[in-house]
Amino acid sequence: MPYASNEDVRIYYEDMGGHADAPTMLLINGLGSQCINYSETWCSLLVARGLRVIRFDNRDVGLSSHVGDRDPGDNDAWYSISAMVDDALAVLDAVEAQRAHVVGLSMGGMIAQMLAITASERVISLCSVMSSTGEPEHMHRSPAAAAQFGARPPHDLESHCEAWAAGLRVWGSPEFADKARWRQEAERSYERSFDPAGSTRQAMAIMTAPPRADALRALDIPTLVVHGSHDTLIGPDAGRRTAELIPNARFELIDGMGHDYPPQLWEQLSTLFADHALGVS
Repeated sequence: MPYASNEDVRIYYEDMGGHADAPTMLLINGLGSQCINYSETWCSLLVARGLRVIRFDNRDVGLSSHVGDRDPGDNDAWYSISAMVDDALAVLDAVEAQRAHVVGLSMGGMIAQMLAITASERVISLCSVMSSTGEPEHMHRSPAAAAQFGARPPHDLESHCEAWAAGLRVWGSPEFADKARWRQEAERSYERSFDPAGSTRQAMAIMTAPPRADALRALDIPTLVVHGSHDTLIGPDAGRRTAELIPNARFELIDGMGHDYPPQLWEQLSTLFADHALGVS
C-alpha cells in the first residue's frame, strides 16, 4: 500500500488515476472522515474531466498512523492543523506533484486554507467546502447539531452505526436522507478502521487553531467556496465569511445540501470542483 511520510507519521494515500501529466487535485477529508468518503464513483467523475485525483487518510483515521498508539503521556500525541498541512504536503511529495488544485471539506477545508496560506507555491487553486475561517463569531451551529456533535463517542459497531445516522439526521441533507445508505457507509467505515479517540484528537487540533482571517485576506489564489443551505453543523454564514475574506473568491450556495455529500450531489459538486480547477490550469 502507498504511504507518504511526515517524520514518524505515515499517511495512506491513493492515486485515483488520470494521465501522468494531468492536473493534480488533492482531496482533503473532514473530522473523523476516511478517504473512502470521497467514493471511487465520485472520484471517477473528476478523473473523467481530465484530473489526476489523490485522496488520503488524515492522521488518526483510516490506514494512516494513529498517534494514540504512542505513550499516553507523550505530548506529541496532540498536534495542530499545521501538522496536518505537513501531512498533506508529504502526500504531494510522494506523488511527485509540485503543485495541485486543493479541495477540502469541513476540517479538510481548514487544512486546505492553511496549506494555501503557508505553502501557496504548491497550490494552483483552492476549494473550501462546508468549512470556516476559524472565527467563532462566524461559525453558527444549531443546538441539536451541537448536542449531537458532543455526544458520547461510539464503542462498537452498533453504537458507531447509530451515531453515524443520528448525526446525519441532524446535519445531513434532508431531501436525500437514506437510512440504508447510512448503515452501509457506517459499516464500511467501521470495518476499515475504528478509532473514536483519533477523532477527538483531530477535534482538539481544530479547537486550538487560531482564526485565519488576516492570513486569508492576503491570499492570492483562485478560490471557490461551497456551502450547503441546510448545513446545521457549520452554518452557511461561515462559508460566506470565507469568500468575503479571500480576494476575488467565488461563493456557491447549494440549495438543500447539509453537512454531508450524498450521491445525488456528486455530479453537481464534481462539476463545480472541476470547472474551477480547469478554469485556472
